[in-house]
Amino acid sequence: MTTTTSTASNRWITVLLVAAVIVLAVVPLVLHRESEFGGADAAAEEAITEIAPDYAPWFSPIWEPPGGETESLLFALQAAIGAGFIGYFFGLKRGQRTRSK
Repeated sequence: MTTTTSTASNRWITVLLVAAVIVLAVVPLVLHRESEFGGADAAAEEAITEIAPDYAPWFSPIWEPPGGETESLLFALQAAIGAGFIGYFFGLKRGQRTRSK
């Protein structure tokens, strides 16, 4: 009976942590709509403009975030989700290996 209670408790903790991550990702998007941050993309665009002023991009983005900070936040969130999947995979494989021994 302890295992069932522990499993249900772990599920709620997981749901709450995922909800907290989503809130932490969405709140800055809503509160700081006009955020600006210069990153590698802006630096590359500046360098291209200096080298070839007549350059025209091949395509345009479907959606542009409201500011550079937002773009950085989304990039960090993408990296965190990817790291989570990788960590989960390695943890799963280690658990399977430990269980089979």
